[in-house]
Amino acid sequence: MSDRIALRGIAVTACHGVLDSEKVEPQPFRADIVLETDLRPAGESDDLARTISYAEIAQEAERVLTGPTVDLIETLAERIAAIALARPTVEAVEVTIHKPQAPAGVTFRDPVLDGPSVTVRREQDRPVVIALGANLGRDVAGTIDAAVAALRDTDGLTVVAVSSRFVTAPVGGPAGQPEYVNAVAIARTRLAPRTLLRRLHQIESWYGRTREIRWGPRTLDLDLIQVGDPRDDSDITSDTEELTLPHPRAHERGFVLLPWLDIDPAAVLRVGDGVRDVEELASDVGGAGVRPERGGTTSGPAS
Repeated sequence: MSDRIALRGIAVTACHGVLDSEKVEPQPFRADIVLETDLRPAGESDDLARTISYAEIAQEAERVLTGPTVDLIETLAERIAAIALARPTVEAVEVTIHKPQAPAGVTFRDPVLDGPSVTVRREQDRPVVIALGANLGRDVAGTIDAAVAALRDTDGLTVVAVSSRFVTAPVGGPAGQPEYVNAVAIARTRLAPRTLLRRLHQIESWYGRTREIRWGPRTLDLDLIQVGDPRDDSDITSDTEELTLPHPRAHERGFVLLPWLDIDPAAVLRVGDGVRDVEELASDVGGAGVRPERGGTTSGPAS
């Protein structure tokens, strides 16, 4: 279960409702907001930048509640949920709008606290691209397949498709490395990028991954390539020591681009200030040193 930030009892007086009288006669409304997120980075660092400003969320919700008149409190709930989900680290949100003095034709026990309410729960649903690679161990292809299985077992992540396996000559790093086996998975997730990245590192650790030599041989490498969709500017960009998005070298790596095209011929990637077709990037890079593994299918698309 995700961590939570709760904002309860945001109270305003406003004019919302279907009846003509409700559009001119103010009445009380209350909003409760519960944000689901990963608070571990903030708790471990005591860094305000790593959490969510509940003050900003509360103030924006208040502006919705006191803003232009709407007929339905469902509309208010949806607008506040959208505000919350605009934060990249919010994984899900639950919004309850109370309308205690709604003209329902019945008597409620407490005219201040009771009465009709609407609750909506909305989750993030972002596309994500994950690259897999390995070149150490007795069964490298089996490690890739096992990593895919671990991704499928990840709560909050739904694997949509997995490419065939490709064999790749090592790029950079020490000489004399074995060839790599690579694949790409496309998924959808409600997880915040840092939360997903931590899960990828956990899966890597199960297979003895260490980070002692840059571009050195490894038992398993899971890279977060892209989160969101650049076509509608919903992709998340990040440039910190902990997380860089999109992956800074994906556009020049055939062992990422070719498996990606294998499952999404229309894929695009943000490169610098623009958005490029992955097919075009793969053509620029060329396929030298990258070839499909004979019989190299993974465990296939999610059922």
